[in-house]
Amino acid sequence: MSGSVISGGGWLEGYTALITGGGSGIGRAVAERFLAEGASVTIVGRDKDRLDEVVDAAPDPSRIHAVAADVRDSAALHSAVAGTVDRFGKLDTLVANAGMWDYQRQLTRLSGQELDSAFDEIFSVNVKGYVLAAEAAWRELVKTRGSIIMTLSNASFYVNGGGPLYTASKHACLGLMRELAYELAPKVRVNGVACGGMNTDLRGPESLALSGRSIASSFAKKTPDAPPPPIPLHDSSTDPRDFTGSYVLLAAREQSGPITGQAISVDGGIGVRGFATAAGGDHL
Repeated sequence: MSGSVISGGGWLEGYTALITGGGSGIGRAVAERFLAEGASVTIVGRDKDRLDEVVDAAPDPSRIHAVAADVRDSAALHSAVAGTVDRFGKLDTLVANAGMWDYQRQLTRLSGQELDSAFDEIFSVNVKGYVLAAEAAWRELVKTRGSIIMTLSNASFYVNGGGPLYTASKHACLGLMRELAYELAPKVRVNGVACGGMNTDLRGPESLALSGRSIASSFAKKTPDAPPPPIPLHDSSTDPRDFTGSYVLLAAREQSGPITGQAISVDGGIGVRGFATAAGGDHL
């Protein structure tokens, strides 16, 4: 890891955060970074074994709390928020992060039935999961003048970071972030971190038989002589831990108090690259 975690005191001393999708990938990396910065953290996810792994690896187990829950379950999210307040006394930051990718399944590669079922599954996790988490947390965040941070994507702004379902879901999350930034101001700040590709265990929808596939397996197949990705910072890290600094910045009110409704792009420069190819349907 390239200098992402500090020792001793940090920017989040005394803070409490709740992170959905905190058992792996960027969610786990953010949880570990927040702990290193001094925060107490609740991690939420469906896989209890993975959550337990994060807790067992924590240097101070008294500052981490795990809740096995599905982000599509409003009652479970309310229980996670209540448990966080019971355990740590308050809630300062919600990191809405749990999500899935569609593995760039293009419209022309999907049947109508596949689109129907995959749309419902992807949007229920990627979008509804964020809405429900925000609804469960906003009351406690008002008390602390806290913040919400949403994990967005380069696909929140640009095409070909996924297929139509993932891209639409992440565009929806960008709009949701901006709307909630307006609705919850001035008490709660709402921002996002638009991440580029990274080496995580991000999975696909069950409805497309992709729940057993992991982006990490694709990274593992790359050979040392493989061509670099077509982005300006093509030699930048794909380690999720190196994406966590923006989350710390946005969580720390002392560092980002006037910032709301903004998305920090951590995408290796995709936004200045332009399109990799002129058209996506030349093969049709």
